[in-house]
This record gives sequence, C-alpha cells and structure tokens, in this order.
Amino acid sequence: MKPFIRNIISLLVFLITSAFFCTASTEAENTAKVYTIQIADDTINPVTAQYIADAIDQAAKAGSECLIVELDTPGGLVSSTRSIVQSIMAAPIPVVVYVAPSGARAGSAGVFITYASHVAAMAPSTNIGAAHPVSIQGESERRSIWDALRDLIDAVNPKAKKEDNKEDQGEGSQKKSSPQEDKALNDTLAFIRSVAQERNRNSEWALKAVAESASITEQEALELKVVEIVASDLNDLVRKLDGRVVNLAGGEKSLKTRDAAIIPIEMTFRQKLLNALANPQIAYILLMLGFYGLLYEVTNPGIGVPGVAGAIFIILAFFSFQMLPTNFAGLALILLGIILFGAEVFLPGFGLPTLGGIICMVLGSLMLFESPQEAFRISLPLALAFSLPTALITLFLVRAVVTAHRRKVFIGVESMVGQVGTAQTEIVPGVEGKIFVHGELWNAVSEQEIKKGEPVQIIEVEGLLLKVQAVKP
Repeated sequence: MKPFIRNIISLLVFLITSAFFCTASTEAENTAKVYTIQIADDTINPVTAQYIADAIDQAAKAGSECLIVELDTPGGLVSSTRSIVQSIMAAPIPVVVYVAPSGARAGSAGVFITYASHVAAMAPSTNIGAAHPVSIQGESERRSIWDALRDLIDAVNPKAKKEDNKEDQGEGSQKKSSPQEDKALNDTLAFIRSVAQERNRNSEWALKAVAESASITEQEALELKVVEIVASDLNDLVRKLDGRVVNLAGGEKSLKTRDAAIIPIEMTFRQKLLNALANPQIAYILLMLGFYGLLYEVTNPGIGVPGVAGAIFIILAFFSFQMLPTNFAGLALILLGIILFGAEVFLPGFGLPTLGGIICMVLGSLMLFESPQEAFRISLPLALAFSLPTALITLFLVRAVVTAHRRKVFIGVESMVGQVGTAQTEIVPGVEGKIFVHGELWNAVSEQEIKKGEPVQIIEVEGLLLKVQAVKP
C-alpha cells in the first residue's frame, strides 16, 4: 500500500509542477513585447537604412507591438533617407520614432524619418528641423576647389566669413538660385508634403522646415502637431503608447504596450563595422594610414608587414568611398600632393614643391567628399594634422633612400671602382697582368699598354678580374 501512495503523491507533484510551468510559459508568451533600436548621434547612411529595415522585419516576425527608433542625427544622404522612409511606410507593424535622449536632434534627414513614422515622440530638451535640401541633397552637389579654398580662408580669417554672411543677408531676395537648386528644393518640398499628408501631420511647418530651415523644440513640435508625444524616457513613452490607434497598410491597430517587455535590437558586427567605415573621418584616416604603410614598405623593402597593412587600409578606404559622396578630384589632389613631396628631393625648388604639396593635400582633403553638410566633410584640423606630418615623413624617407643610393660603396668588391693602384707587371691589351691595390694583388686587364710601376685606376670589376686604365699625370 505504501508504494502505491508514494506513486500517487509523485504523480500529483509532477502534474502540479507541469501546470505551473505551462501557466508561466503561457503568460510569458502573452506578455507584450516592444523592440527598440538606436541611431545615436550618427549620420544617415546605407548601413543605417539597412539596420532599420532589418529591425522592422525582425520585430514583425517576433510579434512585437511596435518598433521604437531612438533617433539622434544631424542628417544624412538623400538616397538612404528615402530608403528608410519607404521601409517605414510599408512596415507591417507600427514604427515609433523617438527623438532622444535629452539634447538630441532630428536634423535634416531626421525630419523626414520622424514625419514618416506612425507615432512621433520627442524627449525634453530636444529639437527638430533644418531640412533644407542643401543638407539632404548634398551628394548631388560637387564641391569644387574654390569651395575648399573658401573654407580654408574662412578657417584662417573668421572675420571675413562674418562679413560675407552679412553681405549675403543684405542681398536677401536679390540672390538668385541656380536651376539645380530650384529642382532639388521643389523635389524635397513635394517629398515632405506627401509624407506629411499621409501621416496627417502639420504639412505647413514641414514645408517651412525645408524651404526656410526652420527648427523647433519638443514643446513647439507638440503644439504644432509635428509630434504626438513628449516622453521623459523610454518607459514613459511605452506607457503613453498604450491604447493609441495607428493606421497600417493592413488596417488599424490598437497598441497594447502596458507592462510590455522592452527588447533592444543591436547592430550586428558586420553592420557596426560598415557603419564605422561609412564615417568620412575614418575613411580619410584609413587612406592616409594606408599611404604611410606602403611608403614605409617601398623605402624599407623586405619587412612586409607595413606593406600588407597599408594595402588593407587602402582597400577599406576605397570601400568606404563607395558608401560616401566621394569627389575623386579631391583624391587626385591628395595624390598630387604626395608626388610633390617626393619631387622635392629631386627638384631644386627651394621648398616650393613641398609648399605646393601641402596646399594640394589640404585642399584635396577638404573637397574629398562632396556634401556641403559638415558631418560628411573632412574638418580642417584633421586635414592639417595629416598633411603636415605626411610632408615631413615623405621628405625624410625619400631623401634617406635617395641618399643611400647615391652614397659611394665602401665595402665589397664594388668599393674598388675608382681606386688607384700600382702595376706590378706590364699590362698590354688582351693579356692579363698584376696590380697592387688595397694591400692585395689582383689580376687586371687594360685596353692600353701600361708599364710596370705606373699608377693605374680601376674602372670596372668583373668577378675577380679588374679593368684598369693608366692614371694621367
């Protein structure tokens, strides 16, 4: 009887435990989930666009109530911005754009992404705006050498820049825009208008943000119906999203985010690497490091490691150039500057080739990327930080190599060329004789007759045979 009772008790314990775990599993499955991603103080580039598209797919497959995009960006490329807007507009789940944390901004491309969201929110002490097409259409505007010169002059003489700005403001409406600028502006206005109408947001302010680069705070954005929510943090935003109804392509959806689990989606290692390479400053640094590696390998052959590392850096730099609005005229100026540094060693230019090389490298660095947006351009301090050391390093290494090649050989058989010895035997054309040089006897031949005891000079070494000629008084 006791074994029977023991089995009954074990069965009851098993059933109770199974019921408990099943209930817990069901509750876990029924718990609402909210997925989040971060675009933290980063530019909008092809990697960012792919990151958002992948996150939307992942959140939709996981049954997330919505995807929250924490946004902080100065702007980005128009092609990537349009790709993100298309992904959000076609998303099967609600996409919430949250301009955060405090101090963040949704500038330029960020305005379009915020307007495209199903729900727009901002944190305290944030701002949105300044979406003029010059900031988002940057990749279509080629920076010339005159633009780079103007930036260089403005950096050297800030007073001149202020005076130019005053003149531009004084001209006002008298300043005419080019057909290309008008085309970009009209295209951007139509783009933001269509997105604002689709999301039932303030299209009048959106047009003002594009045409006049208007920018507003989070409270002004809430009053103007640019955003729907001002939330102090992510948890506050999730609470305020609960019960809100949004329109999706498949119909309306009521958000149920109360007590939802917040699940972050991180960039993959590949996306982090590509996102780093999409930074113009990093691409420029990789290019210069690659040049240093190859230069060291050329001037010190046989090591191998600097050459391999330099080749890898240059390949990565050119990979970055594919994702960025690269101006290859700037790259050509950088290469010309490097050539001029090397030419200083061979040309009697009294420093002019080096000066020209520094100017070419600085100007080429400033115009390497075509975007007028500062986030996509090489800063002047960075250009100078690499241009001046590059000039010194190139001059030192190239001069060392040239000097080594020109230096007379002091050891080995080759060092005997030019030395003067004494004929120990008579030397006639076609017959070998003996000469005494460096304390040794050598076999020697000559194309002229040389008598014994006459001084001779070595003009060529062929193995262990010396070619000599008589030394003229």
